[in-house]
Amino acid sequence: MNDIESLRRLTETVETAGTDIAPTYIEYIKLAFAIATDCGEAGRDYFHRICRLSAKYQREHAERIFSNALTTKHGDVHLGTVFHLAEAAGVALTYENVVNSRKNAKNAAHAPRKSSTHTHAYNNVHEGESADSEELLKGSEPLHPLPTFLEADWPELLIRIISHGTSKAQRDVLLLGAMTVLGASMERYVRCPYGGQYQYPCMQEFTIAPSTSGKRVLSYVRLLIMPIHDELRLQFSEKMKVYKKEKAAYDAMGKERAKAEAPEKPVNKMFLISGNNTGTGILQNIMDSDGTGLILETEADTISTAIGSDYGNWSDTLRKAFDHDRLSYNRRTNEEYKETKKTYLAVLISGTPGQVKALIPSSENGLFARQIFYYMPGICKWVNQFDNCEEDLEAVFTAMGLEWKKKLDLLKKHGIHTLRLTDEQKQEFNTLFSSIFLRSGIANEKEMYSSVARLAVNICRMMSVVAVLRILENPQPYEFKTSPTHNLTPDKGIPADNIADGIITRWDVRISSEDFHAVLNLVKPLYCHATHILSFLPSTEISHRTNADRDSFFESLGMKFTRAQLLEQADAMGINPNTATSWLQRLLKRGLLVNVDGKGNYERARVCACEGAPE
Repeated sequence: MNDIESLRRLTETVETAGTDIAPTYIEYIKLAFAIATDCGEAGRDYFHRICRLSAKYQREHAERIFSNALTTKHGDVHLGTVFHLAEAAGVALTYENVVNSRKNAKNAAHAPRKSSTHTHAYNNVHEGESADSEELLKGSEPLHPLPTFLEADWPELLIRIISHGTSKAQRDVLLLGAMTVLGASMERYVRCPYGGQYQYPCMQEFTIAPSTSGKRVLSYVRLLIMPIHDELRLQFSEKMKVYKKEKAAYDAMGKERAKAEAPEKPVNKMFLISGNNTGTGILQNIMDSDGTGLILETEADTISTAIGSDYGNWSDTLRKAFDHDRLSYNRRTNEEYKETKKTYLAVLISGTPGQVKALIPSSENGLFARQIFYYMPGICKWVNQFDNCEEDLEAVFTAMGLEWKKKLDLLKKHGIHTLRLTDEQKQEFNTLFSSIFLRSGIANEKEMYSSVARLAVNICRMMSVVAVLRILENPQPYEFKTSPTHNLTPDKGIPADNIADGIITRWDVRISSEDFHAVLNLVKPLYCHATHILSFLPSTEISHRTNADRDSFFESLGMKFTRAQLLEQADAMGINPNTATSWLQRLLKRGLLVNVDGKGNYERARVCACEGAPE
C-alpha cells in the first residue's frame, strides 16, 4: 500500500470518528509536515479534510501552513506521525493502517502520549523562550474533574427536588434547574437591587453533557411550573369560546354591525414558550404574556436551529431579556406595533458539547456571558437501572408543582419582594468576586471578565429565590405582627397607616447567613464550569486559550509560589513541565504574575476589580 492510499484510508477513518486528531498548534504543525514529507502536494486535500474536524479550522490558515511545510520540508517527520496522532486521539485504525503506522513508528517517537480524554502537547519551551506556539488542547472532558456543589441546608422545597438526583452532578443540575424555573415564575414580584437597577430572578441556564449522561432529569423540573402554564392555557381556551360566540353573532348582524363594536380577540397567554419559534413569534409570545415566560428545551439544537432559520435571528431577544430590556416589533400588515416595557424571560436548556457552538458561536456573542453553565461528566461505568426506585417521578414533581402554585399565588397577592443584603454580606460578596475576577485574568485574560460580572448578577438572583423560598416555608409568612420575623418586613416606604390597616404592597426580604453562604459557595464551581465551556468556542481576543485545566492548575498554586512548587504541582496534575513553564512565562510577560526577587519566587499581580487591569 502506498503512502497516498494509506493516508486516504486514515482520513476516511478519522472523518467517520469525527475526531480532531491535532487539537494543539504543535500537533497541527506536525500533521502538516508529516503529510507534506511523504505525500507532497497530493496530500493537501487530505490535510484539509482532517483539519476541518477542528472547531478552530480556517481554510486560509491551513493553506498557508501546508504550503510552508512543502517549502521548508522536515525530513524527520513522516506519515507514521499522523497515525500516532490518530491513535492518541482514540481513533480505531484498520489493520493496514496499523501495519503502516508500525513501519513508521521510529519517526514518531516524540508524538503525544495517549490519554483517555486528552493528548498532551510536549515541546521544548524553556524559561525565557517564547511560548506563543504552545497551547493546551481542548476536549469535552477536562483533565481533572470539575467541582460539584457543596452540600447545604437548602429550603425544604429545593431539598425535596434535588433528592431525586441519582448522582452528585444530577443533584447539582436539579438545583440549578429548580432555581431557574421557580425564579422564572416569581418574575416581577421578586427583585434585588444590584448594579444600579433591580434584578429579577429570571436566569438563563445551560446544562452540557455527553449523550446518556443523565441530563434529561431536567425534564422533570418542567412539571414544577406546568400548573401555572395550564391555568393560563385554560383561561385562554375559555375566553376563546366566548369570543367565537360573540364573533359569530357579530358577523350575523349584517348592516347593524356598523353600530356595534367588534369583539376583541383574547390575548394568547402562556408561560412555557416554545424554543422552536420565529423571531416575531417569540416576541409576540413574550408580549402577549406581559413580558413573562420560560423557554425550556432539553435539546439546545431546537433553539439554535430556530435562531439560524430565515425567520429566526432572535438571539438578541435572549440577550435583551437577561437585562430585562424593552422589546418591540413592528409589522407592516395592519400597521401593527407591539412592545413591552420590561421582560422577565428565563431560559433552561440542555445539550451535548457539540451543540454549544451552534447556539453560541463565540465568547463575544453575548449569550456566553449571560448563561449559567454546568458541565456533567460522561458516564464511565455501567449502572444497573433495575435497582432504581419505582417511584413515579412525574407524579412526584407534578404534586410539588401544585404545591408551589399555591405558595406563588400567596406571594403575588402580597406584591413586590425586595432582597436587601447587609453591609457585611455586600462586603463578602465583593471580596469573593474580586478574587474570581483576578483568577479569570490569570487563566483567560479578558475573555472571562464579562462572564464573571454577569455571574455576580445571577448569584444575586439566586439569593433572592432562596430567600423567598425560605420565607414561604412559614405557614403564615405575612402575619408579621403575630409571628414576627426579621427576614420579612414591610418596605420602609410604606406609610404607618397602611401597615396598621394591613395594606402592604412592598416587602423587604433578608437572607440568612446560612443561605447567603450556601449560594455564595456556588460561585467558584460555576466559574470553573463556564471556563471549561469557553474552551468549546473559537478564540477571539487571544490566539492561544486554555480550558479549565490551566485555571485549576494556577488556582492550586495559590497567591504565592516558587518555581519548584510549580513543577511539583505540574507533575502531580499530569501536566508537562514545559507546558507549565510556558504558561508561567506568558503570564509574567503580560504582567499577571510577578517574579518578586528574580530567584524563582512568584506572586499574582493585584487587579482592580472595577477596571479589570493589573495595578
